[in-house]
Amino acid sequence: MELTDIWFVAITVLWVGYFVLEGFDFGVGMLLPVMARNETERRVMINTIGPVWDGNEVWLITAGGATFAAFPEWYASLFSGFYLPLLLILLALIVRGVAFEYRAKRDSMTWRRRWDACIVAGSFAPALLWGIAFANIVRGVKLDARHEYVGAFWDLLNPYALLGGLTTLALCATHGAVFLALKTTGEISGRAAVLALRTGVAAAVLAVAFLTWTQIQGGTLGTVILSAVAVLSFAAALGAVAKGRQGWAFLLSAVAIGVTVISLFAVLYPNVLPSTVNPAYSLTVENAAATPKTLGIMTWVAVIFLPLVLLYQSWTYWVFRRRIGVGDIPAHH
Repeated sequence: MELTDIWFVAITVLWVGYFVLEGFDFGVGMLLPVMARNETERRVMINTIGPVWDGNEVWLITAGGATFAAFPEWYASLFSGFYLPLLLILLALIVRGVAFEYRAKRDSMTWRRRWDACIVAGSFAPALLWGIAFANIVRGVKLDARHEYVGAFWDLLNPYALLGGLTTLALCATHGAVFLALKTTGEISGRAAVLALRTGVAAAVLAVAFLTWTQIQGGTLGTVILSAVAVLSFAAALGAVAKGRQGWAFLLSAVAIGVTVISLFAVLYPNVLPSTVNPAYSLTVENAAATPKTLGIMTWVAVIFLPLVLLYQSWTYWVFRRRIGVGDIPAHH
């Protein structure tokens, strides 16, 4: 296997980690006004992701950095063609991060409600826009012979991409509800399980439609099998929720999202950004890659530091593994 292939796989793994981990805290943020009935319950929901949400974003930063270093042509074409959607995602993530830190700075219900709205919007927008972006990457965009995007912003809002956005939105909402059912106690956990089943049905329908469309466009036997595994895992997750087995439900939901991401990258390979103008203009793992020396240095850096990052993040989840409920929130707060 060439270094270019290794780094394509590495970037796939980074995006799998991002969507699985950031996916559930996007879901929790979106469900804040739906699930919580009072300020105490809102604090419980926020506290479930409070220790981990910023660590989950490390996967995005690392994926972006790896793409920039390993496939600079891919990175350049993405940021020129997807400039507005990526800017909106960045702004949403900034607003969301500030909201987590500032909502408790003043003892005012109006103040907290406004920051809560920022959390909801800052979770909703990336969950939708990432799906639109990745659907366009898989489908292909208007690249010319110089690998520059020559389409308009509205070209990115095609039916396939919009379906991809709705799919990631519904999957994140369901994943977040499953996480809340696992991480909380009492009424919140029960309501989260019920909501997970309701949103899960919609997410399953959207996912089946999106994955089927993807396979029709450019799937192989291997990607069809991956898509089937993703759908079956998600169905099993909903079954586990119905039986009250939240741990298995969350694990299966994570598998479903992870395998879905893998299937999209498998459909994409060996391209990294297909051209709908002329297939010869497409960016591939070969013509978009950095020099072999750069890839070699990056490989050694990854071998040394990636295990350290994984150990630290695993330790964080272990330390904050306990379930929480309304009884854990001090009344005077």
